[in-house]
Amino acid sequence: MIEDQVISKTIDFVKDTLSGAEGGHDWFHIERVFKNAQLISKEEDVNFFVVSLGALLHDIADSKFYDGDETIGPKMAADFLEDLRVDPTVINHVVKIIKNISFKGGNIDQKFRSPELDVIQDADRLDAIGAIGIARCFNYGGFKNRALYDPEIAPNLKMSKEEYKSSTSPTINHFYEKLLLLKDRMNTKTGRKLAVERHQFMEQFLEQFYQEWEGKS
Repeated sequence: MIEDQVISKTIDFVKDTLSGAEGGHDWFHIERVFKNAQLISKEEDVNFFVVSLGALLHDIADSKFYDGDETIGPKMAADFLEDLRVDPTVINHVVKIIKNISFKGGNIDQKFRSPELDVIQDADRLDAIGAIGIARCFNYGGFKNRALYDPEIAPNLKMSKEEYKSSTSPTINHFYEKLLLLKDRMNTKTGRKLAVERHQFMEQFLEQFYQEWEGKS
């Protein structure tokens, strides 16, 4: 099967699998990450087939929605690609990307690196910041019935992977525990450039949020 056909079938598979998913991790999230990855790839020396499959399958079974089980997504992706008779080397690379793309609190060492992972990781992180990132953050907070903000609960910047995954802190805290950290963790030149404006937008949002919270605006 030629690469374009594999990508087309993967799009159909992801759309079907994520039908009804939480709004911040649905097909439209995947589509935005795919587009971001396409944009970043223009200035990077990467295998675009691997980038495409990794971007499309990176959240096929996000562990947040599977009781923290991080094995389901990689297995689903591998099984699907094996059914399409994709080269085992490509499958192995895509699986490693899925296993290593997540932020996970930002306080653990990433075990695998590749130019393709760098591109997809930046593409995914770009969708977590800026206007879309703010919308996704509050959508997930509502999905988990979290408070918007509690001045008595300070952000925790030293969480372990387990603490990060089980955190129930207010949504505003997530800006400090993840979103505002991403600008300086971009891997590619394009990713860093695009992150600057989105980061500034979040800072402006938080300033306005606190003014309104205190009844000053």
